[in-house]
Amino acid sequence: MSSSKATDFGTALCIITGASKGLGRSLAKEIAGLLKSGSVLLLVARSGDKLQDLQDDLVSSEAGGAGLQIRCVVADLSHKEGVESVVRQAKDISCSDIDHLLLFNNAASLGDVSRFARSFTDMDDVDSYWSFNVSSALCLTAGILGAFPHRIGLRRCIVNISSVCAVKPYASWVLYCSGKAARDMMFRVLAEEEKDLRVLNYAPGPLDTDMLLQARTTTADTKLKDFIAAMYSDGHVLTCEESVSKLIKVLQEDNYPSGAHVDFFDV
Repeated sequence: MSSSKATDFGTALCIITGASKGLGRSLAKEIAGLLKSGSVLLLVARSGDKLQDLQDDLVSSEAGGAGLQIRCVVADLSHKEGVESVVRQAKDISCSDIDHLLLFNNAASLGDVSRFARSFTDMDDVDSYWSFNVSSALCLTAGILGAFPHRIGLRRCIVNISSVCAVKPYASWVLYCSGKAARDMMFRVLAEEEKDLRVLNYAPGPLDTDMLLQARTTTADTKLKDFIAAMYSDGHVLTCEESVSKLIKVLQEDNYPSGAHVDFFDV
């Protein structure tokens, strides 16, 4: 671990899943300006139109300068073909041209929070959620690490966008809580196995996103639903930009134990 703060992320391959909106979009816009000329920003999402809008925004704002390549991959990560398409795109980038690999596993969904755990009797429903939110993150990470193996001079950092739900149960959120907990442990194991990696589980706090809208309108547990609605109406939610700034700070200072769960409110 380094105690000095870096001002940029070097010549990097930076991959962001779920990049078309919310935290992923804000992250792309912020980190683009911290990548040196020759870097590649690989943006992944299911919506091609929203990805194109983001790319246009980045180009028009000249974020990262003329030397930044921006590539978009339209992929549904709930299917193996989507994961494989991202890995193929990444493999087209020369490893010798970069000195930093950054993978942000941001893509995720809240799942059906209008039901309680006892109602999930259909394994297909659960498997579908697990595939997108857990299996894809593991398989994509493994594929990217295989394409960019350890070598002298290459820093590799894997970020899992986590949640307080990874460590605290919430009634009627059985899919989301269990998925986040599984992802946290998955990346903690990765940190144990791959000592050269920097691995971070970052909980971004309550964000003003489509997911929060779904949470405050469809959550089955009345107490939790009312709490979220009050938090929103009282202005106690964060903008994506606020949370991204904190994430960038954590990565630049690089003082966290690899595999750690770091919450927005702990920094």
